[in-house]
Formats: sequence, C-alpha cells, structure tokens
Amino acid sequence: MPPHRAALPRRAVLAATAGVTAALAVGGAARADDRRTRALLAAMTLEEKVGQVFVARVYGHSATAPDRADVDANLAETGVRTAAELVARYRVGGIIYFAWAHNTRDPRQIAELSDGIQRASLGLPRGLPVLISTDQEHGIVCRVGAPATLFPGAMALGAGGSRADARQLGRIAGRELRAMGVRQNYSPVADVNVNPANPVIGVRSFGADPAAAARLAAAEVRGYQASGVAATAKHFPGHGDTAVDSHTGFPVITHSRAEWERLDAVPFREAIAAGVDAVMTGHLLFPSLDPSGDPATLSRPIVTGVLREQLGYDGVVVTDALGMAGVRTKYGDERVPVLALKAGVDQLLDPPDLAVAWNAVLDAVRDGELAEERLDSAVLRILRLKERLGLLDQPYTDPAAVSRVVGRRTHRAAADRIAEATTTLLVDRGPTLPLAPRTHRRLLVVGADPASPSGTTGPPTTVLADAFTELGFTATALSTGTAPAPAAVEEAVTAAGGADAVVVATYNVTADSPQRTLVEQLVATGRPVVAVAVRNPYDVAQLPDVHAFLAAYSWTDVELRAAARVIAGAAAPRGRLPVPVRRADDPEQVLYPVGHGLTYPGYAAR
Repeated sequence: MPPHRAALPRRAVLAATAGVTAALAVGGAARADDRRTRALLAAMTLEEKVGQVFVARVYGHSATAPDRADVDANLAETGVRTAAELVARYRVGGIIYFAWAHNTRDPRQIAELSDGIQRASLGLPRGLPVLISTDQEHGIVCRVGAPATLFPGAMALGAGGSRADARQLGRIAGRELRAMGVRQNYSPVADVNVNPANPVIGVRSFGADPAAAARLAAAEVRGYQASGVAATAKHFPGHGDTAVDSHTGFPVITHSRAEWERLDAVPFREAIAAGVDAVMTGHLLFPSLDPSGDPATLSRPIVTGVLREQLGYDGVVVTDALGMAGVRTKYGDERVPVLALKAGVDQLLDPPDLAVAWNAVLDAVRDGELAEERLDSAVLRILRLKERLGLLDQPYTDPAAVSRVVGRRTHRAAADRIAEATTTLLVDRGPTLPLAPRTHRRLLVVGADPASPSGTTGPPTTVLADAFTELGFTATALSTGTAPAPAAVEEAVTAAGGADAVVVATYNVTADSPQRTLVEQLVATGRPVVAVAVRNPYDVAQLPDVHAFLAAYSWTDVELRAAARVIAGAAAPRGRLPVPVRRADDPEQVLYPVGHGLTYPGYAAR
C-alpha cells in the first residue's frame, strides 16, 4: 500500500474500554464524536501526553538523512540528529517548518519531509500523526517560496477590501500547504494596527479599522479551513498598538478594557465565530486584562478568563514561539511552558531548549503542580484537531497532488489579480501616470533592497526593472539600499540624467533617512519620479515632492509586478488605504485618511 493511502492504526481505539469516556470527561460532558480521541488519550503514557503539547523545530530537508550541518545543529539544540529521532525521543505532537532550518527547499521535498516525519511517528508504539505547521502569512512573512503561489500580505488585502479575495487566498494557499503535508498555518494576523510605529506587526495586519480587519480575518479563516488546513488567529489579545517587538522586548499594551473591546477584540470574535481552529497568544503585557505583570501567554485571566470564558473559545490555543524575549523576561525557560499550560494554553510552540521544557512539564505533572487533567484537556483538543483535519485517517501526502496543485497557473493568476486590486495610488501630480514606453521608454529603477522573504526572486529594484522590461520599457536597475551612502546617491542622480523617468523603491523612510535625501535629489533632476513604498505606506509623509506615489505593502514579486503594471497603465489602481497616514511635521493631523486612493476612468486602457 503506498504511503499516501495508509491510515492510522486503530489498536489504541480498539483497546479502549467502555469506562474510558466517563473517566476522561475533561472539561465537562463527553462529546458523542469524542469516543475515538478519548480512547487514544486513555492509551497514552504520561510521557506521550507531554510530547503531544509541544510543537518543535528541527533542522534539515529530510526526516532521516539531513545534511551534515543540519545534523550538527540538531545535536547542539535537541541532542538528536534527525526529525525521526526527535519524534522518537520526545513524541512531539507537532513540528514547525522554517526556511532558515532548511525545511522548505521545494514543494516535492517538503512533501517528502512531511511523509518521513509521519512514518517516523506512526512507526512508534501508539504512534500518532504529527501536526505539521508553518508561518505562511504571505506578504513579508513566507516560509515556503516559489514555485508555491505567493499572495499579497494582510495590509495589501486590507487595501483591496475584498472578503472574496481573502477567502480565495486562504482556499488556494491552504490547498497548496495541504499538498505538501502542512496542515496548520499560523495565519491570519488578527491584530489591528493602530500604531504606525509598530515594528513587528505593521503590514502583517489587515489595517486600522477593527471591523474591516475582522471581516477579512474571518474570510481567510474560512478559506484555509475549507481546504483542510487549520487557520490560526494571532496574536491574542492584540499586538497592534505597540512600539516594541516581542521578539526582542516585552511590549506593553495600554488600552483600557473598553478600548480592547472596541479595537483589539473585534477580529478575534469574528475569527472565533468563523470557527477558527487555533488562536495564538501574544507575548505582551496587557494590564487592563491582567494587572499581574505576566505576559498574556502565561496569564490565566487572559487565556482562560477572557479567551475561553468570555469569548467562548474551546479550540486549540497555541503560544507564540517560546524563544522570544517577550515571554522570557519574567520567568526562566523551565517555568514558561508549565505556566503557559496552567494558564490554559494547549500547544507550546518552539521552546528554545526542548529538553528543558519537556522535562519541566513532565516534572510539574509528577509533582502535582500541573494537574494531569489540565494536560489531558490540552491533549484532547489537539487530538480533536488532528481528527477534524483528517490526520488520524490520512496522515500522508498524495505525491501526484504536489505537481498538480502547488503553483498551478490558475493559482498564480489569482494572486496577480488580487495584487492588482490592492495596489494603492496615493499621489499623482499632473497627473504623471501612467508612464508609457512611447514617452518614457528609458526607466531608471533605484532604491531599497531589504532582505528578501521567500516570496521574492531578487532585490525590489531588479524585480521592478524586469517587470517594466516585460511591459516594453528599457529599464535599468540600480540598488541603492535602505541607507544609501552619498556615493550611491550621486551615482543614482547621474544615472537619472540618462533616463526619461525614475522609479524609486522606498522602505520605512524616516525624517533623517538617507532614502529621503536620495528622493529629493532625484526630484531635483527634473525627471518624473515615481515612488513605490515596498513596506509601510507611511513613507509618503516623508516624500512630499514626488510626482507619484504608490503603496505596494511588500517587496514580494507578486506585489512589485502589480505595481509595475499600475505604473505602466496595464492595470488600474484600485486599492484604498487601510490605515491613516499622518503628517510628518504634525502627527496629530491626518495627511491621507483610511479609504484614500486615486484612480481615473479608463486608466487601464490608456
């Protein structure tokens, strides 16, 4: 029988006694559809139950034969050589894929890695399938790159405003992830980005309007889960109003309880109403919800009191990565996983030292600090999710589906269409746009080259220049970086002298940014200058003299190509700002409000 046809052995189910359901009435009356999952739970040892609540990282492209460097990394971090050994030693319930861990080289390799992990787990006594997950938010956060289909990110979708597009993104992206054996996605971001200085959320959020963010988050949830992939709304109770990155610090959210209800809670309520399979906690301090000083991930008043009891959520709760500074500030790594479980969390994501965390939970149960019933309730929710996703019966991938589904032409066309609907034209003096090959044949493309996510094939300047060349222009790329030196600025100004127009990619421009100097000197050449913000749309407030300004919301290929088509008049600019842009010289004043966006009748036909 080929691997993708195999089903989970049911010996644990058949061995269950009639008294199991009554003995395991975790959290209330037993569900009629829980007989199988409760029987599986009853057959597990304590060590196996502890393993189920962990979602671990592992290095390597193969479950059994990773590269030597990845073997060394695994030995250094977890004391095992391979993913198969990791599963055997810790009986982990989940594994998370990262590009930097070399898990995601290409779709077929990802599917083979997934199947190898499942074979390793199912070959153990009382073996259970592993819930494989990743962060595939699209936009600036992608772990799986081309040839998988890459879509615009959340703020771009907010600019498009289409629930149908958000649902289609989830449905297509979910189908492709499922084909590769990834059955849980840590998306969508349900945070409402009301702080322009937010260093960690920003364009990962749908925008500043809670109701609009809620509609799109719920639509994306429905799309993913219709494809058989668990969606995860994050970062509860809301990470949108902070100037601190929880990866490197401990953010404090100062919203009152009423402000939380009005702003932060709205998308999470809608995601829950849409049936979201998982909610991820944020490593942030929210004093109005819990004055104890504990991060939300470790807060029983927030996880159990607010999320479970007030919002009525009974699905899986997963922590954000436990190696982040925001959750390690107050307690040591051996205390964090125990406190998270006591708070009401079910899945412990990517602890910095798996052995320390695993043993800490085991000891806490044995010592009586953590009730085994609390552990059982977490494991039961995880088993329910695995059953709902079909993993208990069909844990393997279908090899034929990888080439048939991942990156198919209709999927890529949908991504291009959605990207065009999100590109936002904020400024067009004259008007300057569209540029046409007959009047502006020679284009100079200069600007920022931020580190590339998996959704890119090169620096933004190169991707844009290639896109313009395909549209009939003679385009030259000149990467000047995110902090261009005076020599780079001078080189760009000189090159502009031989161009008919200049396109500048900008990235998080500040008042004292050398990018601002670059744009000012390019404008001074007299050539038409079109700026494209490849991350935050707030750049426009720092660049008052550009002839035209577009927000692409990311520097991934799909959004840059769409921006090029809009600049060239091959597509209409239809996006509308999902966040307000405030004046640089007076932040109390709004320069461009939510909903701002320019277009012209017949624009695409010019």
